[in-house]
Amino acid sequence: MSWFVYILECGDGSLYTGITTDLTRRLHEHNHAKQGARYTRAKRPVKLMYSTPASDRSQATKLEIAIKKLTRPQKYALIAQGETP
Repeated sequence: MSWFVYILECGDGSLYTGITTDLTRRLHEHNHAKQGARYTRAKRPVKLMYSTPASDRSQATKLEIAIKKLTRPQKYALIAQGETP
């Protein structure tokens, strides 16, 4: 099973970082379903800005934590140079 770390841009311009095994399903959940994160439910629509694969859940979680510690400009720099869908 492959894991992905992703960054979403919310309808209010804020950024949300998460992990998943299925980007398409998770993006749909964030935009339409009750399974979307509480944070994004109030800030729809969301748009996938960045994703990168991780070898396992542990690596994905560590990368998610590292990304969450970045400043907003650093996150946009990552988006600009990173893997986008």
